[in-house]
Amino acid sequence: MIQHIMLVAAREFRQIAATRSFWLTLLILPAALALGPLTSRFTGRSNTETVMLIDQSGGSVAKAIRHQIDTNEQRAVLIDLARYVKRHDLQRAAPNAVWTRDARWFGDGDVQAFVAAGGLKAARASIAKIAPEDAKKYEAPEPGYKIVPTPLEVAKAPPATIDQQLEPLLRPADKSGRKPIDYVLLIPPEFGSSPVVRLWANGQPRASFVTALQGVLTGELRTRFLQSNGVAVGTATSASVIAPAISVTTPPEGSGRERVIIRSILPLASAYILMMSLLLSGSWMLQGAIEERSNKLIETVLACITPNELMYGKLIGTVGIGLAMVVTWVACGLFAAYATQGDIAELIKPALEPVSSIESIATIIFFFVAGYLMVSMIFLVIGVMSESMRDAQGYLTPVIMVIMLPFTLLLQSILSGKGGVLVEAMTWIPLYTPFAVLGRLGSGIPTWEVIGSGAVLVAFIVAEVILLGRVFRANLLAAGARPSLKAIMGMMRRGA
Repeated sequence: MIQHIMLVAAREFRQIAATRSFWLTLLILPAALALGPLTSRFTGRSNTETVMLIDQSGGSVAKAIRHQIDTNEQRAVLIDLARYVKRHDLQRAAPNAVWTRDARWFGDGDVQAFVAAGGLKAARASIAKIAPEDAKKYEAPEPGYKIVPTPLEVAKAPPATIDQQLEPLLRPADKSGRKPIDYVLLIPPEFGSSPVVRLWANGQPRASFVTALQGVLTGELRTRFLQSNGVAVGTATSASVIAPAISVTTPPEGSGRERVIIRSILPLASAYILMMSLLLSGSWMLQGAIEERSNKLIETVLACITPNELMYGKLIGTVGIGLAMVVTWVACGLFAAYATQGDIAELIKPALEPVSSIESIATIIFFFVAGYLMVSMIFLVIGVMSESMRDAQGYLTPVIMVIMLPFTLLLQSILSGKGGVLVEAMTWIPLYTPFAVLGRLGSGIPTWEVIGSGAVLVAFIVAEVILLGRVFRANLLAAGARPSLKAIMGMMRRGA
């Protein structure tokens, strides 16, 4: 019996593996991994936005805005540099420097100290003295904003013609090759006595940009108001820049909700790969079963083996095809991560934590195989009940919808960090158990739930094989219209 089952499984595997669609599907992920970096390189668009400042009130306001934008850019570099240093354990490069502190947010004073100590250039020089030769060099994040010079004719344009002067800068002609300016800020001569300024934005402005402008402009208005009321210039300036020094404490990098998301990457990817490979390999098996019935090949096969041997062999062959696809995709993903290193490699290190233990690996393998057996059995029965792919669609479409729709909700719930009753309920519904358990490995799932839901899944698969096996045997040599739901229920009760 075992020999016959393995012969059928090997034949099923070879039959599916010989199709073009199998190899095209198998190569989709490697091709995406290879073309992804190239595509992003050629189609990547800079996120740096350009800013033009027109200060007709004397120039001090534009200078203050420039200073604030530069401070914010240096703050972004400082935060990113501190993460890099923490990630690679490089604090000994400059123990007393601002960028070696274990922090996630830096105030203006920290930024000023960073710039006064030489900024990024000095930090790179200190890191280079202790970093290994093959270590990845630090790359600063792309600037958020860039100040562009203001044309003389625009700077001196009267209010009546300023819109006309700015039109070709904000929306240049397609053939000119000139990039549009993202923001133009006009501080009119009467600023101070009047709080009105004008901002032209080439699209919806960033909230961070508007917030930074409001802070600077509010300080300037306060300074000028105090000066106009007889307060000394130095006192007015000092009063306008008084602000609370907020000490922000945040979880270490890779903890909190960020940690849950990173740890959920591989478990969710496993659940998604299981879903896709199940649908693909199941559809190939279904199509093969339909062709065997239509070509009357099934009668010849049943002359040599029993219906049970045929059913078990097809299930094992389909599981083998699915696992071969998964192993290939995982191997390609690991190779791509190793080859690219850098950010991808750093991301994968914490992402591997949920699957680094023997128990986690055993859990993934068990629910992968169990999920394949459960869903493949449904596809196999649909195949033997259908005379053509059109007949099969009547069963197949609702089955796929029932499986996939809750899976989308599962992804959203886990990524949002909410979890909740929906995810826990799906863990105990056998049809969704493999996907729910795999998806929850990153956020954490109690051991008793894994064991309990696994036991329920095994019991369901045993009952499924028994009941749907009766439907399978009853329809192997049947002909005519596809059976109704009532007829299928009757086959389950009677057996064959």
